[in-house]
Amino acid sequence: MANKRTIPVVAVFDVGKTNKKLFLFDEHYRVVFERSARFIETVDEDGEPCENLESLRLSVFESLKEIFSHPLFDVKAINFASYGASLVYINEEGEPLAPLYNYLKPYPEKLKQEFYQKYGGEIEFASLTASPVLGSLNSGMQFYRLKMEKPEIYAQVQYALHLPQYLSYLISGVAYTDKTSLGCHTNLWNFDKQDYHAWVAEEGILEKMAPIVSSDHVTSAIFTGSKHAVGVGLHDSSSALIPYLVSFKEPFVLLSTGTWCISLNPFNQQPLTTDELSNDVLCYMQYQGIPVKASRLFSGYNYEQQIKRIALHFKTDITAFRNAVFRPDYVALLLEKYGNKVNINWKELQFASRNLSAYENVWLAYHHLMMDLVSQQYHSTQLVVVGTNAKRIFVDGGFSRNVVFMNLLAITFPEVEVYAAYMPQATAMGAALAIHKSWNTQPLPNNIIDLKLYTPVQIKVNS
Repeated sequence: MANKRTIPVVAVFDVGKTNKKLFLFDEHYRVVFERSARFIETVDEDGEPCENLESLRLSVFESLKEIFSHPLFDVKAINFASYGASLVYINEEGEPLAPLYNYLKPYPEKLKQEFYQKYGGEIEFASLTASPVLGSLNSGMQFYRLKMEKPEIYAQVQYALHLPQYLSYLISGVAYTDKTSLGCHTNLWNFDKQDYHAWVAEEGILEKMAPIVSSDHVTSAIFTGSKHAVGVGLHDSSSALIPYLVSFKEPFVLLSTGTWCISLNPFNQQPLTTDELSNDVLCYMQYQGIPVKASRLFSGYNYEQQIKRIALHFKTDITAFRNAVFRPDYVALLLEKYGNKVNINWKELQFASRNLSAYENVWLAYHHLMMDLVSQQYHSTQLVVVGTNAKRIFVDGGFSRNVVFMNLLAITFPEVEVYAAYMPQATAMGAALAIHKSWNTQPLPNNIIDLKLYTPVQIKVNS
């Protein structure tokens, strides 16, 4: 029997490419326990770096042993969120048959061409599956490659599980497929028919896919003598969207910023166009099984590269940019001198080719970098906003704390309310919220996200 003083909690494993985190949330979705780990990658048979599955498995079990024996916590449920574009192939005993191949692993060009020629060509296929042609990042292509190149391993596969579902399987012993992982540019799902694409059955792969269940599905399991519910796991981008879907009913766009800046519009179910696919627009699947149109920019990475360049040129400590102050007068000066012209190819960051000697000081250069980044962001976000009635943009992640970025974004989207959203651990919290009814006796919370509205500042440019 649990002690009356113990706290009912849900345990969530948030497994990223670099950091693996465990969180315990209480019934009010406050983090009451947190742990982070990093593992050294291993390599596959071709020498390509990949996740160390055995280290990950051991870490999950060791962490669970610790929290289940902790005197303060009564673990009611467990769920998982992780990157989803890699598959674990298990045999009838549940043992992995191959490495967890890295989604950045180069894909054989000949095999790719043969596949798309066989199934209607790149444009038509990408449109149906909402999956730009991304090689190994299309996880279904990894499975196809295994069948073609390693038939002896393929023959032993009982199920192919995306990583979130494999982690769930470790605890529940039951294999499932979740739609948020299926819908993440996998090449497996036909968004028009809301079913597997025909090629999956034609290649015999369908029989090796575990049954599909909803994202709120749980399995009852026993761990160290304690009974608890185990969720099926979610793709991390879809999981991070859940707190916003729970909190806001009016149409919005979530701009999730990090290495990639991803604009997610859960209120845009229009089919992907050829133009959108060519501009790196794709679809994710939200936890309720509805498509989420998304566009991507490599802005976080580009920002890091350019501030290093600026700091080196002006002999400035790179940490100074963390406390950057928004200067409307600098924006006006830059507009007077350079105008507001954008490269025809907006996907290329214009600032990367600008001459730093042209700027009088470090902060003029910095503001021009941010103007160029936000100009790119406008075009990228517009791809998922157009044709919808979304009137709010919520920005989370690193750029939400950058007042220069946020002010410029508000100026660039004057017809839309632009908010910085502060919510620690959105991905993990989303996985907890997905199975709320299975562990939590309290109503869904309505105050889990702190918002700050940015009102457009008037920029006075001398004619």
